[in-house]
Amino acid sequence: MASVSTAPAPGMHQIDLSKLNLHQLAQLKQQMDQELNVFQDSLQTLKMAQSKFVESGESVEKITPDTKGKTVLVPLTGSMYVPGTIADTDNVIIDVGTGYYVQKDINGAKDYFKRKVQFVTEQMEKIQVLGIEKSKVRDAICMMMEMKMQAQAQAQKASTT
Repeated sequence: MASVSTAPAPGMHQIDLSKLNLHQLAQLKQQMDQELNVFQDSLQTLKMAQSKFVESGESVEKITPDTKGKTVLVPLTGSMYVPGTIADTDNVIIDVGTGYYVQKDINGAKDYFKRKVQFVTEQMEKIQVLGIEKSKVRDAICMMMEMKMQAQAQAQKASTT
């Protein structure tokens, strides 16, 4: 007897897959597919955020007292840059989200990006674990659907002979 436990969270319950008909199993499989797609999209979004934080951290690492007065390209838009000069190698202004910017010293900025990368990585790991669990549930549903279709095919074959 196949049953799926979806009880890691409060309010969830266990489903005995053998008691569901093919239509119900198909609906449950479709729901699992949708949830897996949401997890994949979330992972993609977090991976992009992780890459941006890593890139920002690497950029802060390159700012040293030797870079003072050097020319850099400053982005005005995603595809337009203007030349600028590094005037302050002790402080940077970082985007902390939702249109807010904070001035931090170099070490503070390095620490900020390190913590952000760590946080995003932890969230990705949590989503991957949930995705694996949902994938196992989906596989169990597919297996039960296959068993029920084979049973129906055998029943039809037996009734025609």
